[in-house]
Amino acid sequence: MDIEKDNVIDEGLYSRQLYVLGHEAMKKMGTSNILIVGLKGLGIEIAKNVVLAGVKSVTLYDPAPVQLTDLSTQFFLTADDIGKPRDVVSRPRLAELNAYVPIRVLEGELTTDKLSQFKVVVMTDASLEKQLKINEYTHANGIHFISAETHGLFASSFNDFGKQFTVVDVTGEEALSGMVAEISTEKEAIVTCLDETRHGLEDGDHVTFVEVKGMDLNGCAPRKVKVLGPYTFSIGDTSDLGNYVSGGLFQQVKMPKQIDFSSLKESLQKPEFLITDFGKFDRPAQLHIGFQALHTFVAKHGRQPRPRNEQDAKEVFAIATEINNISAEKAELDEKLIHELAYQAVGDLSPVIAVIGGTIAQEVLKACTGKFSPIQQWMYFDSLESLPTTVQLTEAACQPIGSRYDNQIAVFGKEFQERIENYREFLVGAGAIGCEMLKNWAMMGLGTGPKGKIHVTDMDTIEKSNLNRQFLFRPSDVGKLKSRSAADAIAKMNPATIGHVAAYEERVGAESEKIYGDEFFENLDGVTNALDNLDARKYMDRRCVYYRKSLLESGTLGTKGNVQVVVPFVTESYSSSQDPPETSIPLCTLKNFPNAIEHTIQWARDAFEGFFKQPAENTNLYLSQSNYIEGLLKDRGNSAETLKTIEKYLVSNKPLSFEECITWARLQFEEQFNNNIQQLLFNFPKDSVTSTGTLFWSAPKRPPTPLEFDINDPSHMEFIIAAANLHAFNYGLKGESNPEVFRHVLTSVVVPDFKPKSGVKIQVTENETLPSEESDQAELQKLINSLPQPSTLAGYRLHPVEFEKDDDTNFHIDFITATSNLRASNYGITHADKHRTKFIAGRIIPAIATTTAMVTGLVCLELYKLIDGRTKIDDFKNGFVNLALPFFGFSEPIAAEKFKYYDNEFTLWDRFDIGRDMTLREFIDYFKDEHKLEVVMISSGVSMLFTNFMPVKKREERLPMKFSELVETVSKKPTPSHVKYLTVEVMCYTDDGEDCEVPYVRIKIA
Repeated sequence: MDIEKDNVIDEGLYSRQLYVLGHEAMKKMGTSNILIVGLKGLGIEIAKNVVLAGVKSVTLYDPAPVQLTDLSTQFFLTADDIGKPRDVVSRPRLAELNAYVPIRVLEGELTTDKLSQFKVVVMTDASLEKQLKINEYTHANGIHFISAETHGLFASSFNDFGKQFTVVDVTGEEALSGMVAEISTEKEAIVTCLDETRHGLEDGDHVTFVEVKGMDLNGCAPRKVKVLGPYTFSIGDTSDLGNYVSGGLFQQVKMPKQIDFSSLKESLQKPEFLITDFGKFDRPAQLHIGFQALHTFVAKHGRQPRPRNEQDAKEVFAIATEINNISAEKAELDEKLIHELAYQAVGDLSPVIAVIGGTIAQEVLKACTGKFSPIQQWMYFDSLESLPTTVQLTEAACQPIGSRYDNQIAVFGKEFQERIENYREFLVGAGAIGCEMLKNWAMMGLGTGPKGKIHVTDMDTIEKSNLNRQFLFRPSDVGKLKSRSAADAIAKMNPATIGHVAAYEERVGAESEKIYGDEFFENLDGVTNALDNLDARKYMDRRCVYYRKSLLESGTLGTKGNVQVVVPFVTESYSSSQDPPETSIPLCTLKNFPNAIEHTIQWARDAFEGFFKQPAENTNLYLSQSNYIEGLLKDRGNSAETLKTIEKYLVSNKPLSFEECITWARLQFEEQFNNNIQQLLFNFPKDSVTSTGTLFWSAPKRPPTPLEFDINDPSHMEFIIAAANLHAFNYGLKGESNPEVFRHVLTSVVVPDFKPKSGVKIQVTENETLPSEESDQAELQKLINSLPQPSTLAGYRLHPVEFEKDDDTNFHIDFITATSNLRASNYGITHADKHRTKFIAGRIIPAIATTTAMVTGLVCLELYKLIDGRTKIDDFKNGFVNLALPFFGFSEPIAAEKFKYYDNEFTLWDRFDIGRDMTLREFIDYFKDEHKLEVVMISSGVSMLFTNFMPVKKREERLPMKFSELVETVSKKPTPSHVKYLTVEVMCYTDDGEDCEVPYVRIKIA
């Protein structure tokens, strides 16, 4: 992305990534040239993620001819490319990903004199000799160096960003701030925060202060923090700064950190390791020796060790032992581990490539920007747990067969490859994670066998902002269905997927169970979620539990990612554990006492709905529904207010021209930012005190100030322009953005003087309830009579404004930004720019391609285990990763909770299966005779089918009914023809009269 030329960042394309990296980091990337050496799977994965991220340019170097085995992980290559230079054939396909990033090929030999133009050099699958030579030059000349390689289920990477590399933001987390309640005057001053919110600081953080009264701390140099408790921390000496009186905010300051990197030659002898799995604490030191042994073996023989060849493995271990004996820091070598590394040396697996490629691409971005903490300096990764346990891995089984999958067969063998190809998986979602998943599956050959199938569904169409991280899509795909476009894209990567991918556009949910029903799920082996909303995740979780299918669940949030494995009868389900709900902002804070920009943004978002959406919708309901008034009057709480609003929007405030919309906007400015504030201060003057004698306007309350409209104030005019245009949209009037038009109208607007009203009630605390203002019947009738009859406005409708955050021309974010910042001015709160306002108001989930690739790779490593038919809980790994820190954390899944009746244990995966459509009487007798349980209640969904206390006549009517008839009779709805089973919940008593929890019941009816 050539920032010098364009001097602009395409926020439409990079919208989600900007919230991860920020504008400054993006601009630094836009001046960074990257060289990537080696274009097998790992090199192209790194290149793909870096290009999507938007660096200045990427140069490729790998003149070696394409081989058939390259197709196992190099997703831009085809069979027609075999024999051609890897870099030449990769360049145009990589260039399609991002028009802002030029892709070049480095001509001639890779010599050090060609490296000075690059900010970062990345070497993949290169000899150790070549790495040492290149790194010697880059280390001496201030060029950042990264090398990486993979061997089957093993991977290694190395960073050298030179001496005194500056990290400008160690964590990438938003800077903390909080309100101060007290600051002591002493050598080790203690800051006490309001007891509403924990400060969240850590030892070593730095803070500065604003709005402190009394003590001379405002605008001080950043002070180092020592945490004393969740609401207190010390900041050093304040003894000569005066005494604290009141107020104040602390603000965390991100302090730069300098890191000295050693060269590759130095670091080989004295390595620093990033631990990627704390359950394998001893692995990095062993693999550090093992990878060097592999390089020595290749230098000696000109080839990698042969798959599962015992002779080669023993030689690699012997070399490793020699290297270890002369190493400054010796490792305790596990012969079995080193042998396994040798066995898999020629292996190339798409999931491992994705994990390491995503991680290393993020390291490239760190080198360019100084944003986030780089890996210091070695990272070793392995997923030996993914090796199959149900097939015999012999040398013969792992020999190449002349297939594109030979590098996967080298690790897993031919029999397991056939299992992969005949697997049947359902992918729910074809967005960012879905695209990466399908790419990996195509490379693995998943579902391409005679019995194999991939089902993928996504109801969405492709938008421009998707192109930055949903890499299967190109600009020409914008507007097309994601699922079908993704299926077409992987067909080009691996033609074997043609005819084996079924693309759907129907949303998963109750309304689509005719499509995704019994027969559909019975023909699946498992489900993978690639969803971005909680409701759909929970729905698919319930379906997987019901049909007893495995579920692979994952998600990303900026540089953070998580993976969860759900295994039938083994683990808990996705819905068994839930995150705590988001804390909501108290209504009284939003309406009258905001103290943070998040409060004013939410208030502005509500105002958007309250001005431009809800009134128009209510007005349209009045005009279109004959019984609307009747229904409204049943809700006495807000009927009068709604009727008043409809009257305003249809009669008294209905504009006939855009000029009247400008007048309306000006009067709203006065009402919202002046009159309402005056009324609040009339009720609670700035010097008022509470019943305890403390100032009413003390933290967290901030005393407001009314705003006087200023036609020359840009923020005031931004509100008027946006509000007038949105109001005009409601009425189908043509808008205007020329400020001179507004100035002309505004000079003649008459604004009535405001007089505060006595007796106005204002909610002060969250728990305080105000008396509802009910209108008497006469007043309501007067309001109704003031409305025009709908028949006189036949066909007339207003146009409600549906909030759309991604259109920069529709005034939506403009209105919310201006409104929020004016509200912030009322309360002395620091403003937020349009970018940050859009992030908060639009509830945007930050996203970047690097994390998506890494997380998807981890999911696919768990998929190998499911294909293997694993059933032990400690075989699987849930994961949490934060590439910014960087941090990798893995744990075994949580076991399914066990319940019990009599001596029978069961989990959420268990049920009673009844194989025929029996009568209610037979059902009750069955439980009595077979399970010694007395059925006292039976329900199906919201329908109560039976209780032991229902009237005798009703019970006698129902006992002879079969369940298919009973459910239809009680629910008054026919059972859909595609439904084979009915699910019912039962409540039972044991034979001693105690109630007990039992599994649900599934009854076959067709």
